[in-house]
Amino acid sequence: MKLDAKTVAGLALPVGKTDYIIWDDDPRGFGFRLRAGTGGKVLRSWIVQYKRDGRSRRMLLGPAEVLGIEAARQQAKKAIGAVYQGKDPQGEKAEQRDRNRLSLRSQVAAFLDAKKPEIAERSLIEMTRYLTDSKYFGPLHSKPLHSIKLRDVAERITRVEHESGAATAIRARGTLSSFFTWAMRRGLCESNPVIGAATPAAKSRERVLTDPELVAIWRACRDDDHGRLVRLLILTGCRRSEIGEAMWGEFNFDRGTFTIPAIRPTGRKGTKNGRPHVLPLGMMMREIVEACPRMVGRDQLFGMRSYGFTRWNESKIALDQRSNVNDWTLHDIRRTVATRMNDIGAQPHIVEQILNHQSGHRRGVAGVYNKSVYTNEVRNALALWEDHIRALIEGGERRVLNFPAVS
Repeated sequence: MKLDAKTVAGLALPVGKTDYIIWDDDPRGFGFRLRAGTGGKVLRSWIVQYKRDGRSRRMLLGPAEVLGIEAARQQAKKAIGAVYQGKDPQGEKAEQRDRNRLSLRSQVAAFLDAKKPEIAERSLIEMTRYLTDSKYFGPLHSKPLHSIKLRDVAERITRVEHESGAATAIRARGTLSSFFTWAMRRGLCESNPVIGAATPAAKSRERVLTDPELVAIWRACRDDDHGRLVRLLILTGCRRSEIGEAMWGEFNFDRGTFTIPAIRPTGRKGTKNGRPHVLPLGMMMREIVEACPRMVGRDQLFGMRSYGFTRWNESKIALDQRSNVNDWTLHDIRRTVATRMNDIGAQPHIVEQILNHQSGHRRGVAGVYNKSVYTNEVRNALALWEDHIRALIEGGERRVLNFPAVS
């Protein structure tokens, strides 16, 4: 039959039929379909049918109420022409439909589930906020992953920087990049659109706590997990995870050492640079560690999670209120320890060794040949620092005296 507007208008679903197709003469494979719908309604649509790899494929062109016959015929010719070029219009349409279902919003939950065993609880909370809160990447949530471009990402990062600051924009950018890297490895998208987007320039923190502030914080620490953790951070300059996830097996009380492994038995990183780090146990540090209660079947000193302490945020807020010291972070303690140890006479390269830094005096050729860990010098410097803290807390004189600097 030669289909036209007049013949189509007079077509009806034959009695006893629920699905009926009338084929057009030109082009072959172009048809008009009638199907029984709910409530006695008849659904009228245009289709095209072709063979691909020896099998018949049928593709919907559109409903007759929306698509006129000539427009439908042109679409049918275009599809059949694509078949002769070796393409599969229906297969490509189905693939595009599947790709469109893979939106940012639809895949976030799977990404967060994959990350959950790998990162701390606080980091997971932040990741969740950056990927689900509309104020960060809201306009991208409903977009298919393959359609999110560099420009889309760059615009959102710029907006986040303007509204929430550079530091927040940097963290949000890193989270989104981590998501797309994960998605690429699972074949959900072919590229990471975050690559190439400018990273906001965040001003480095320069906060160094004063001696009175250190004393106030120390005295505000309670005899609980968080209080012991903060005091150990003050005595060692360690990163919070290095102490917060510490395990009893890392302490050798006979030798007087605390060894932070590259990777802990939990599978989480012990040190940031992946190098085991050994620190001597000073008297004050040892007293704090030995005062920690041991729990049966648990090797971690702190916290209740499988990897260690997690209640950082709420505990820090309470500590700020008790100490009346504001505008500081736990990482500022590390900067304070490094700065003040240099002030009281510790050599810069020894301070770097205490902090387990692999830059500065270990950069370049010097780092290739100099493998010393300065065991004695580190012990002396930490003893000097511990004595300085003791004197501040007790209000007395320092007992360990360093040699005066040579002028």
